Amino acid sequence: MTKIRRGNFVFVAWIGDHSPYHVHVYKDRRQIVKWDLENETAMQGTPTRRILKLIKELQDEGEL
Repeated sequence: MTKIRRGNFVFVAWIGDHSPYHVHVYKDRRQIVKWDLENETAMQGTPTRRILKLIKELQDEGEL
């Protein structure tokens, strides 16, 4: 499991979880969005521009 705190959000991804590879994004223990990393689309919720920027940064850093 990958769990990263960044910008008041918690990003959680499980290796071996169901396809497509995705990340859950939480704020104040509430899920904000479930983001499909393979197809770059929301599976649940609506991401803000800030969340999308943080996801991109984490991917560029090899964290996701």
